[in-house]
This record gives sequence, C-alpha cells and structure tokens, in this order.
Amino acid sequence: MSEIPFRSLATAPTSLRLSENFDIRSIEQVLGGTDLVQALHRHDHYFLLVLTSGEGVHECDFRPHALAPHTIYAMRPGQVHRLVLKAGSTGHILQFKADFLATSEPGARLVLRRAGHLEACRTDAERYGELRMLLDRIARAYASQQEGHLHIVRAYLGAFLADLVLQAPVPAPVSGTKGYTQERLEELLELIEANVHRVKEVAAYAERMHLSTYQLNAIAKAGTGRTCSELITDQLILEAKRYLLATTDQVTQVADRLGYEDPSYFIRFFKKHTGHTPEGFRQNSR
Repeated sequence: MSEIPFRSLATAPTSLRLSENFDIRSIEQVLGGTDLVQALHRHDHYFLLVLTSGEGVHECDFRPHALAPHTIYAMRPGQVHRLVLKAGSTGHILQFKADFLATSEPGARLVLRRAGHLEACRTDAERYGELRMLLDRIARAYASQQEGHLHIVRAYLGAFLADLVLQAPVPAPVSGTKGYTQERLEELLELIEANVHRVKEVAAYAERMHLSTYQLNAIAKAGTGRTCSELITDQLILEAKRYLLATTDQVTQVADRLGYEDPSYFIRFFKKHTGHTPEGFRQNSR
C-alpha cells in the first residue's frame, strides 16, 4: 500500500527552523521568486497560510479556495491539500505540531480546535493588521534564538490563534447551539476524525464522552442537523476520497485502511453515499 504523501516539519527544508515542532517562514522566502505548485498531500501538523497579498489556489479536502489578500487559511493534521502560490505573493507560512502548544489546558485546546476548523478566514485591513502584528512578533522572537525564545513564541502563538478565532465568523448552528453543547460537538467531531478507521459505532463514542447515545445524537443534531451515525459516515467517505485521490492503492487496500474486512461491503457503502463506485470516483476525479 502507498501512503498519502506526507509533509513533516522534521523534513521540511528551511534555514530558519530551530525546532521540529514549530516553523515560520515568509512566503517570499518560500517562493524564491518562482511559483509554488504542490500536488495533493497531507501534513502531520497544523498549517497556516497567512496571505498579505498575492494569488493562487488552496484546495483543502477537495474544497478549492481562490487565494485572496488579508486571508488566513488553516489546515489540521490529516487533511489533504493542494497549493498553488504565485510568485510575488507576500505573507507568512506558519506550521506547528499540537504538542508545541500547552494543549493539556482546556482553553488552549478549545482555541486550537476552533482555529484548525476555520479553513479560510478573510479579514479587513484593520483586523489583518492586528493579526499581522502578532505574527511579526512571533517571527522576531523565533529568529532571535535568545534563551527562552520558544516560550515567547508559544505565548504569542496562543494569542494569535485566540485573536484569529475571535475575528472569524461563527457558523450558525442548526438550533441555537451554544456553550457546553457546542464544545461537546467539537469534541465529538475531533474524536470521529481521529478514530473512525477503528471505531464506527455510535455507542463507542458515547461511552468515550460519558454520554448516552440519545444525548450524543441530540448534540450532533443540534449542531449539524445530522445524526452521529451520519457524521461517522461523512468522515469515512472523506477519508476514502483522500486515499483514492492521493494514493495509487487498490480499492481493496483502501477498504482495509478504513477497517473493512469485506471490500465488496466497502464498495457498496461508498456507492450508496456518493453515487459512484470507488474506482469510478477515482477515474472521474482525476
């Protein structure tokens, strides 16, 4: 089986990288005066493209975004993307692993979770300037190499993500979901994304979250309009598409990756929810 091409901080070429858990570079440095064209791949870390000016295309999990100035594009570990960035573009590319932040603290984990789901956040010039100021401080602290500089970077990064989340438009919940329910929904989505290869039963997620299946479905429906079972199906279909388009794996191998012992069952499952066989989807999408 072939893996979806991974880009890791540990192997990313950069003259600025001082830690394998964090990296920040100017887009001008990355481009070096030429266009950047990256084929479909996934990261093992968070990725933020902070665009001051320029053009190109960022496709995240098969959703294309035409690049626009004063916009922040975010990607979580495991998502797949393509990136085309035209020469002359300006801004920063910021990458870090979740462990770099103090994610054991509930507030930091909540901010990181919400920032990772923004995908594309366009701001006006004034708000972008406020975010850019924090970003410049991160870059200066990181480049200084002074004793304790990573602690300073970590603090500014936390402030940057919190400010980004505050400035981002909040998606309207289906039925006025707020506070506790919204947080539990986000926790559920994170659990499904991380475990769907092995865990497909609603009851198993309910047990992990110390809820009944009725309570879990009520949370899912209130926030998304879909049942927990439907959310699990959505994630399985998305992950199947990632492997079908980003690898040369046979359909039987994709089925195995997703935890299906019977490939024919996986093929029927995929066709039921997409209208295409896995191989047909692959051929039509390339």
